This record gives sequence, structure tokens and C-alpha cells, in this order.
Amino acid sequence: MKTIYLVAGARPNFMKIAPIVRALKIKKTLAYRIIHTGQHYDPEMNEVFFDELGIPQPDIFMGVGGGSHAQQTAKIMIAFEDYCLKDKPDAVLVVGDVNSTLACSIVAKKLHIPVAHVEAGLRSGDRQMPEEINRLVTDSISDWFFVTEPSGQQHLKHEGKPDCAIFHVGHVMVDNLLYQADKLRQLDTRDFATTPFKDAQHAAGKRYGVITLHRPSNVDDAGTFTRISNALKEIAQELPLIFPVHPRTRGNLEKFSIDLGPNITLIGPQAYMPFLHLWKDAAVVLTDSGGLQEETTALGVPCVTIRENTERPITVEEGSNILAGTNPERIISAVQAILSKPNQSRRRPQLWDGKAAERIVDILTTELNKT
Repeated sequence: MKTIYLVAGARPNFMKIAPIVRALKIKKTLAYRIIHTGQHYDPEMNEVFFDELGIPQPDIFMGVGGGSHAQQTAKIMIAFEDYCLKDKPDAVLVVGDVNSTLACSIVAKKLHIPVAHVEAGLRSGDRQMPEEINRLVTDSISDWFFVTEPSGQQHLKHEGKPDCAIFHVGHVMVDNLLYQADKLRQLDTRDFATTPFKDAQHAAGKRYGVITLHRPSNVDDAGTFTRISNALKEIAQELPLIFPVHPRTRGNLEKFSIDLGPNITLIGPQAYMPFLHLWKDAAVVLTDSGGLQEETTALGVPCVTIRENTERPITVEEGSNILAGTNPERIISAVQAILSKPNQSRRRPQLWDGKAAERIVDILTTELNKT
């Protein structure tokens, strides 16, 4: 039986490979090993985390840690090469656009191991984003491209990739979201840190909004962060907002002396389930997260993206996401437009049906058995 390495470097990566692991366990057509590069240390990634995902803990933990982009990428490459030389996997599967994605795909190709890229073909057009560089380089050397939306197919074809290597399969992140949402219905949520705020708004008959901000372009520049914060404060005069604050974002709130006012509730970073419990019933989500644009689209929750571009245009085309940029007037206007039409219908994109991982496993089984 052919063996495939499944590479993850951070908690969101595991949410993407989890549906693939579950599909592999059911189909039993390929052997696999889960590789955690240790790019990000996350105390939430304990035994309970993997139990929630329905997957075993990683077979290999490389523990490379932080550093600059170059340092981190180099450490991952050195460690990953040792494992590939020892085990000689038949293929390496990478997900998303983190440094681990880039590093492990390069190592595999130089060892003549074929590479599968899940979430291939996404492009923001902004090469100031490290993620964009990672996407471009990974896709330039991958053998199989699993895309989440038509724009991914178009970009890859424009870049000269053969049609026979491009597969529109849907989205593994949506697979995981639907899996977790089903589990959430069976959980006792009373101890979630997000529950008191949510219950208080519902008890008062109020809608609420959720904020996430972490991108350096938004939170590391005092002027930009201040303008965004002013927009959020104005929105909060009519709509209570809750803000699970990323550590760097919190540090910059203090550094830039930004006061978000009494109508925005600040809490710490949340684990997946408490956060899903919070945002799935929000009137609007304001974010600069790529993944959250997609997850809100999948559940039909209105989203305002505080960025000038998005590598996920399907979320805008399907009507669930408004790309507002960082201009305060545009952010406020976007929220007002959403709140004025609370019952507007929103579509879930084609193939975002919870079965993307099954399609990926079937395709990889066929492709690997050709060799």
C-alpha cells in the first residue's frame, strides 16, 4: 500500500488535514503519517483538540519553532528531509500557505517525491503577503492541485499547469466546519468563555457582531489600526461587538493607546468550538482572516473583510462577504448594508458539501496507483 505524508505546521492546518485523515481511515486505500512541523506552538493543541477533530495525534513532531521566515523555513527543510530520506513516502500532501507548506514541498520535490497541494491556486495578487509567495512557489512545483473554487482553476491554467493535474474538489475546511458544527449541537456550551456574552445579547433581544484582526498590515501600523478601530467603535454604538484578541493585536492596542470603548467586549483567543459557537449566530463577522471568510460563507453568516484584496473571491461572488478595505466609511457602510437586510439569502459555493476530502483521497489513490 502506498504511503503519504500529511504535513501541518499550525492549528488551522490540522483542521484542513483532519477530514483527509478521516476519509483515509474509512477508505483504507492509502497508508499515511501525520507530520507536525511545530511551526507554531499552540497550548490548545492537546489530546482533546485531536479528539475533537476525530484524528490521532501526529506521528512525527518536528518542533522547529519560530524565527524569521528564512530561519523557520530552513529549519523545517532540514528536519523534514531527514524523515523523507528515512521513510521514503510515496507522496507528500501539503495544505494552505504557511511556511511549512513551502518548505516541505521544496524538500519533497528535490527528493523526487510527488507533491499534492490542497487549497491550490488561490491568489490575492499582493506579493507583500508572505502567504502569497508561499502559494506561488508551492504551486510552481506541485504535481497535483486540489482547488476550492473556480478562481483557483483559472489561476493555475493561466500559470501553465496541465488540466489533468487540476482538480476542483471543494473545500476541506468546510468539511471540517460541518463536522464540528454537528458535534457542537451535542455539546454542553455553558462553560464556554463566549457563552456569557452571547446569552446576554440574546436575553436583551439584541443582535451582535464578532471581530477578528491579526494581519500586520492592519494591526502593526498605528494609523491604519486607529482608523479601523474608529470604524468599529461607531458600529458598536448600534451593534454590540465582541473581539477575541490575538496577542500581537492586544499588544498594539496598548502600544498605540487605542481605546475601543465600552460597547466592544475584549476576550482572549478562543479554541475552535467556543469560537464557532460564538460566530455562527452573529449578525455580522468583521475580519481580516482568509479562513473565516470561507467558513462564514459556508454557514451563510454575513462577513465584512477588512482587507484591500482577497484570494477567495468566491466568498464575495456568492454574496456572503463584502470586501470593504480599511477605509472607515466603507467598513461602516458595509455593516449597515448587511444589518438592513437580515433575511437576505446567501448561497453555499459548488462542492462545499462536506465531501472534498473523500474526493481528494479517491483521486490520490488513483494517481498513486498509476506509478
